[in-house]
Amino acid sequence: MNEAVLEKRPGSIIKGATGDWEIVIGLEVHAQVQTESKLFSGSSTAFGAEPNSHVSLVDAAMPGMLPVINAECVRQAVRTGLGLKAQINLFSRFDRKNYFYPDLPQGYQISQYQYPVVGEGIVYVDMPDGSVVEVGIERVHLEQDAGKSMHDQHPTKSFVDLNRSGVALMEIVSRPDMRSADEAKAYISKLRTILRYLGTSDADMEKGNLRADINVSVRRPGDPFGTRCEIKNVNSIRFAGQAIEYEARRQVGILEDGGTVDQETRLFDARTGETRSMRSKEEAHDYRYFPDPDLLPLEISQADVDELAANLPELPDAKKARFVEDYGLTPYDAGVLISDKASAAYFEAVAEGRDSKLAANWVINELFGRLNKEGYDIENSPVSSAQLGGIVDLISDGTISGKIAKDLFEIVWSEGGDPAKLVEERGLKQVTDTGAIEKAVDEVIAANPDKVEQAMAKPTLAGWFVGQVMKATGGKANPQAVNEIVKSKLGVE
Repeated sequence: MNEAVLEKRPGSIIKGATGDWEIVIGLEVHAQVQTESKLFSGSSTAFGAEPNSHVSLVDAAMPGMLPVINAECVRQAVRTGLGLKAQINLFSRFDRKNYFYPDLPQGYQISQYQYPVVGEGIVYVDMPDGSVVEVGIERVHLEQDAGKSMHDQHPTKSFVDLNRSGVALMEIVSRPDMRSADEAKAYISKLRTILRYLGTSDADMEKGNLRADINVSVRRPGDPFGTRCEIKNVNSIRFAGQAIEYEARRQVGILEDGGTVDQETRLFDARTGETRSMRSKEEAHDYRYFPDPDLLPLEISQADVDELAANLPELPDAKKARFVEDYGLTPYDAGVLISDKASAAYFEAVAEGRDSKLAANWVINELFGRLNKEGYDIENSPVSSAQLGGIVDLISDGTISGKIAKDLFEIVWSEGGDPAKLVEERGLKQVTDTGAIEKAVDEVIAANPDKVEQAMAKPTLAGWFVGQVMKATGGKANPQAVNEIVKSKLGVE
């Protein structure tokens, strides 16, 4: 990507005491593969089980136990690569990555180094200002997760839970193409959406099923890349943004004071909003990679790849383009609706055979707004797509006004029921009788002679009379009819 373009991106520049600095960000995202069993054993991957209840002899690294590859994990990795528009490597290999952790029973991690299952790809990240950032994918490889050390169970001892040991992870490694915390956050969000559409990971950050290692460096605009620091295991998009902002400014402070940035691994402390040193950063040779002698290389046929590609679901970028083209939505509204697969399906159910722009407005503004406020997901929305579609129908055919529709939405949300029946039973129909509306207009005009004079001089004040009539009729008067009659009575255009 052109460097001049990079420098102009919002948020890419930090104003230092001695001049401008540019943030450079790359991410290594670890996504738990959505399968019922682990990468090399038949143990369950279910979340929330009693500690050490999902551990096989392979997971515990008992002597003589040999790993057996889970074919579905490979298929899920290939699907992910296809979803990232990436090269699928028909030949790949597992390696041993040697390092000690108390929750890594083998004393090494089975991973992929020189020959990953997925090669170069790309993710298009939509930014709030309408721009699109292209983030290159360097590779996606499969590896096994470690267990979990627990330090809060005993005053003097640590405990180890091996339930996660051996769970399949996809490590999705980006190029250093991001230039701000906002871009990195949007990238993680987009990646999470893609994985969920594909069904290759539930990408639930609260469960630890999606974690990001964030590489941050700073440089003078146009200079070579600076020394990077890696922030490990960030499990929240918000925390990712905070960690990047803090770390970039920390590095700028060191450099402007005449110091040098040490390449190291750091941790983010959510309580203080700061990063702290964890250890010096390892290089590849520190891990003493070598081919795992217990596993044959992976060979995938092109026919298998083609079959997986043919059965992929419609992905977010394609769905967004279709929503803009078929439904006439703005790119922003389409982006909001496709950010979650279930939300997109809900919208399509509401929009089918109806005014799609009106449907989108009600789904985004009324429904999503209320769901967020009440803490509901779209899957457990108190208002079904059929009910919201019914409300949209009643607005479209003039049975109710927009104001009444909001009252009706509130009733359906709280009590349920069929919108059309509720309108009949509760007398919510819009008043379209011009005689009744004209009477209400006359009463408002008679009660406000001073406002009439002002409206003669300033025709835009006619809107005030419309509002008063709507209020007097309990919002039931047809707004268009009210507007026309008010302007006629006042003699303004």
